[in-house]
Amino acid sequence: MRKSGILMPVSSLPSNHGIGDFGENAYEFVRLIKKSGFKIWQILPLNALGYGNSPYQPYSSKAMDELYISLDLLVKDGLLEEVEVFQKDSDVVDYDAVREFKRKYLIQAFQKFERNQEFENFSKLEWVHHYAMFITFKKLNGMKCWNEWSSEYKSYFKNKLVEVDEESINYEIFIQFILLKQWKALRNYVNQLDIEIMGDMPFYVGLDSDDVWIHQEDFLLDEKGVPTVVAGVPPDYFSEDGQRWGNPIYNWEKLEKDGFAFWLERLDYSSKLFDIVRIDHFRAFDTYWQIKGECPTAREGEWLEAPGHKVFETIYKTYPDIKIVAEDLGEMREEVYELRDAFNLKGMRIIQYSWHLPKMKKDRNNLIIYTGTHDNEPIRSWYNNLSKEDKLLSRKYFRRHNLKQAIIADSFIQYALESNADIAIISMVDILNKKIDCRLNTPGTVGNPNWQWRLNDYSEFKKRVHKLQRMIKESNR
Repeated sequence: MRKSGILMPVSSLPSNHGIGDFGENAYEFVRLIKKSGFKIWQILPLNALGYGNSPYQPYSSKAMDELYISLDLLVKDGLLEEVEVFQKDSDVVDYDAVREFKRKYLIQAFQKFERNQEFENFSKLEWVHHYAMFITFKKLNGMKCWNEWSSEYKSYFKNKLVEVDEESINYEIFIQFILLKQWKALRNYVNQLDIEIMGDMPFYVGLDSDDVWIHQEDFLLDEKGVPTVVAGVPPDYFSEDGQRWGNPIYNWEKLEKDGFAFWLERLDYSSKLFDIVRIDHFRAFDTYWQIKGECPTAREGEWLEAPGHKVFETIYKTYPDIKIVAEDLGEMREEVYELRDAFNLKGMRIIQYSWHLPKMKKDRNNLIIYTGTHDNEPIRSWYNNLSKEDKLLSRKYFRRHNLKQAIIADSFIQYALESNADIAIISMVDILNKKIDCRLNTPGTVGNPNWQWRLNDYSEFKKRVHKLQRMIKESNR
């Protein structure tokens, strides 16, 4: 069945408190995409945000960020009495200000919360307790990376010399408990409307994470916990120096001896949160770019092979029904596609990367086509930067295939919807015909304005619902 979906980060939703959350505005968004005819809601990682507020450098591969807790729902649950409105009309997320604003209310809610059996059972989950300890220790060490902590904290699991503050630990467990409760309720509502959620899972985990702190032996680190080599990609169309992400590289030899348990646990948990799991930077299962830790850029590195086939054989033997999408973008060697196809994984095509050779009639079915992802500029500004010749060719193509719309972004949306690909995902910034100032992320850069864009209401989106409904219906999705 051919489907259409919408790409919209939770953080970009409207809310009363400066950032999108799991509250009523998220439920309204779901009703609007249902009315539009979309069957999939694709989001970005929900994990606890780390360096540069990037969801791809999180403090944990499982724990979610407290920013997504709806304070309004805490009021409904009786854990808060009243919450003032904060930055409701802002069209950017001020992460530091929102975090500070919400923290005082979350502490109040924790103090009023009465523990029950459900909470006690949740607190006994290993990952929950480990993350609570990690973030508590991190706060006690001035939010420094774990490999810069005092030795008693850094090597806690070896000697347990630190006396743990149980109240602080329970606060962090409470935060995760509320997050998971609110998310599960929202996801159930989404599924009841016959909509699936596609969640994003980064290939790598951040150095400054509970994953690496607890599983140091699964990564290539020196005796001080510093990566000997780091991840990234070589120079490409995004950056002439490449992208030096800085994530530690997996110790694949150790992971294989353990039956890839680290990966199985991550995927198992992700599949419980989402209906479909999109793995970012899929090509690293085949070959990954390894950079020496001391190199300041990604120019100097080498491609090394990973045991991708063994990993996926183990994954599908353990979880035969898991739905995985492979982010297979960029310059690939043929073996990447062979790995993808060996396990019948859906790949991706971004219109902006392949428009010079339109392939609408040639798209394979087992594919997801995008107008753009979180790493692309809005299609309106991308189109405006095309040469006059390319613009003319585009207009001729649209006329020839009866795709001409009054708004150029709509022509590209219709093009994606009428593709042979099984799934067409349309970015919200393209639906609203936004300009470059609404770009969500620019690869190779860190910090503001990345990850800041958000809507302050649905007025523009509501005006588009009827046309989207018609376009989706006419494309038989």
